Amino acid sequence: QVQLVESGGGLVQAGGSLRLSCAASGRTFSDYVLGWFRQAPGNEREFVAAITYVSGSTDYADSVKGRFTISRDNAKNTVYLQMDALKPEDTAVYHCAGGERARYSSILRRSSRGYDYWGQGTQVTVSS
Repeated sequence: QVQLVESGGGLVQAGGSLRLSCAASGRTFSDYVLGWFRQAPGNEREFVAAITYVSGSTDYADSVKGRFTISRDNAKNTVYLQMDALKPEDTAVYHCAGGERARYSSILRRSSRGYDYWGQGTQVTVSS
């Protein structure tokens, strides 16, 4: 059974940093893309960042480019999201996701339709 477990969320002041972790288990992810999405109250789930597990190629939403960095540790089957220069509008529940279809196009990589497995999420709150 595939499991994605997020950790590292919390409360931080604007301008601060947090690092989220996503521990993956239950299958090999060598043919997958692992991504981060977020959802704020009243908003739809939106793409944040993604990384192709084997090649390490990355993709970012424009709203976080230059501030967030996605990386992975293959030995630990873990994906990280380093978030710097946080803004109040970054406040949301952050979900880790894994999927094979996300490899096929940038549209699928940036859409929840590209992912089969989801974590429960971790809350990130940025105060002004």
